Amino acid sequence: MLEILIATNNLGKVKEIKDILDSPEIKILTMKDFPHLPKIEEDGKTYQENAFKKARKISEYTGKICLADDSGLEIDYLKGKPGIYSSRWGSNDEERINKVLKLLENVPINKRNAKFVCVAILVFPDGKIYTVKEECKGSIEFKPKGEHGFGYDPIFLVPEYDKTFAELGDKIKNQISHRGKAMRRMINIINELAASEKT
Repeated sequence: MLEILIATNNLGKVKEIKDILDSPEIKILTMKDFPHLPKIEEDGKTYQENAFKKARKISEYTGKICLADDSGLEIDYLKGKPGIYSSRWGSNDEERINKVLKLLENVPINKRNAKFVCVAILVFPDGKIYTVKEECKGSIEFKPKGEHGFGYDPIFLVPEYDKTFAELGDKIKNQISHRGKAMRRMINIINELAASEKT
């Protein structure tokens, strides 16, 4: 069985990744299993740099296979912001959402295009690295809608469903989201690795 440590303290993200990676071949560990881990400063210039730094540092510290992702919301009207700074655009989800809505005040629906981007990186203690990148396109709602999810989910509208991520619920969101797509590609890699370990 492969033990994989999810390198994030974001509990919403941990739950999402656990749901997607659910497999008898994999034992998921979380940061809670290692209470004395150092804090990793996300100071990279790209999603790749941030995800790799988290996964590599925590893999070095624990000796475990580490899975980290960095993701963000890119809004066309704001020239790709908040991007890699998505989680740092305020001290909580409500603040971050309000900041986006204020910046898009009076901006018409046809100019509110946005996408979520996710880069997931799997780092092995022996130095092997696997990287995937996925995105999900949508637009920004005029006000928050829905009770599910976390982060910017209540204002990210998915055109095919005409609902926000927060209205869709975890099951559908995980099928179509940037992280869902990235993690499904990652699970294919992990399953191949688990199978090759058996042979």
